[in-house]
Amino acid sequence: MSEETLQKAYDPRVARRLAAYIKPYWASFTLSLFFMLVSAGAGMLGPYFVKMALDEGIGAGSLPMLRQAVLFYFVTAAVQWLVIYLRVNLMARVGTAIIYDLRNQLFTHLQNLSLGFFSRYGSGRIIARIVNDVSVLRRFLTFAVLAVARDLFALVGVVVIMLRMDWRLALMTCTVLPLMVVVTARFRRVARENYRKVRQAIGWVNAVLAETVQGVKVIQAFAHEERNDTLFREGPSAHALKTSLEAARVAAIFFPSVDFLNTLATTIVVYVGGQAALGERITPGILVAFVLYIDRLFDPIRSLSQRYDQFQSAMAAGERIFNLLDTPPEVQDAPDAVPLPRIRGEVRFEHVSFHYPDDPETPILEDVDFLVCPGETVALVGETGAGKTTIVKLLARFHDPTEGRVLIDGYDLRTVTQESLRRQMGIVLQDPYLFSGTVRENIRFGRLDASDEEVEAAARAVGAHEFIARMRHGYDTPVGEGGVLLSVGQRQLIAFARALLADPRILILDEATSSVDVQTERLIQQALARLLQGRTSFVIAHRLSTVTHADRIFVVDRGRIVEQGRHAELLAQGGLYTQLYRRGFQEMDEEEVSLWT
Repeated sequence: MSEETLQKAYDPRVARRLAAYIKPYWASFTLSLFFMLVSAGAGMLGPYFVKMALDEGIGAGSLPMLRQAVLFYFVTAAVQWLVIYLRVNLMARVGTAIIYDLRNQLFTHLQNLSLGFFSRYGSGRIIARIVNDVSVLRRFLTFAVLAVARDLFALVGVVVIMLRMDWRLALMTCTVLPLMVVVTARFRRVARENYRKVRQAIGWVNAVLAETVQGVKVIQAFAHEERNDTLFREGPSAHALKTSLEAARVAAIFFPSVDFLNTLATTIVVYVGGQAALGERITPGILVAFVLYIDRLFDPIRSLSQRYDQFQSAMAAGERIFNLLDTPPEVQDAPDAVPLPRIRGEVRFEHVSFHYPDDPETPILEDVDFLVCPGETVALVGETGAGKTTIVKLLARFHDPTEGRVLIDGYDLRTVTQESLRRQMGIVLQDPYLFSGTVRENIRFGRLDASDEEVEAAARAVGAHEFIARMRHGYDTPVGEGGVLLSVGQRQLIAFARALLADPRILILDEATSSVDVQTERLIQQALARLLQGRTSFVIAHRLSTVTHADRIFVVDRGRIVEQGRHAELLAQGGLYTQLYRRGFQEMDEEEVSLWT
């Protein structure tokens, strides 16, 4: 997905893959090509009928021939209008259908990629692939592909007609073509580099915009709007302006140059042809037709130069999109993977070690070995970066261990399907994410076939029903994108209800550290007790009550479990847990312990 992919104007691999998307619509595509050739052919006949009207009608004093030539000219114009209308309609449907298929494939593939991919690539870059690059391909497939065929057909056809009418004038017209080749080649080289810079600039703008939208609360909280505005104006926005103006400057030189060469060719033909007409070697009709054909000769040249930019951008967009589609999930089901049967909840880590693929020299976990019995609650505590989150990610199989095995009820997670594993797991994140929609829809996300009664029962069980009922539309109240219309505590209670509705056998919970009011804190603690009951639970703990009531506490330090036991036992040992307790948990209100009793 590098922005440095724009090194060549044509990539046969990208072209072949795009052709595969066209294949299901080949009949419509071929019919559109036929319409395109008919319209180009009709356009080439126009000047010939003008010649007929001048020479065989006006010159010969024949009114019937003049009428016939005018009628033919009108018919070709009408045919051209009709086939262009049919072709544009047909290709709009074909192009939209192809992009529909491609966009759906991208969306499905994105959902199956491993979490490591999303940690390496920002959301702005990913969205740019889905939105911007797909739109580039839509314009290319809908308008540019057949237009190139039309322009080439028109270019060859006009040259052939001009040679047949008067080969000497045709050769004189072609004297400007070497200059055209030089100008076009120079434009292509400069335009390619400029376009690469423009794409990089747009990518920078998209990334900054995405980051700003996501972090707008922090920006406003620190009153940094003016500073960010200055940085954006002087950074990505100014860079995008500079590169776009440079690309426009090159285009502003090229296209007038094409027009000038067109005028030069016309001047040569009018002068030489005029002398020939005065000497009666050619007719006035041929001279006028040649002048008209010169415009038709340079129109496809001008159009092909513009299509080159579209073709170039489509190759770059296609390469980035196919690089994304070719990115394999880091965690995949084995070919012989089996569905995991209903589990009891026994979890075993057998000498598990882990490091990220791009940094094998930095171990994240080293020789982690433990057994958790069904229904047991384990609290994971440790410094930031100690490896707590990695343990639960391995348990949910968001990553595979680089050494050792993770087993549930004796099944190695690499031998079972991911779907059957995660359907029996519940995960509540530290900052619960809610989707755009209603409260009811977000709770039902835990089990899509749940009835309204089951949704409300789950909300009652975790203490969320009262505040939901007070909302203007109750369970049908919109929560906004990411749940922005709700408080932190309300989002967490809805996430608890969602997890409870799923009825997971194993629960992974990263406790929120956000401050909430006393009433909400009490509700959260009661909901947490209800949620953990009867389930194998792994809790990245931030609350004293969670730690003290856990069946076991794992103290994680530098990728190893250095201590384990109950709260009182670990305090008596006077080790790392005691230090963590004195620095953090001891400062919490001891009253929260009573909420569990």
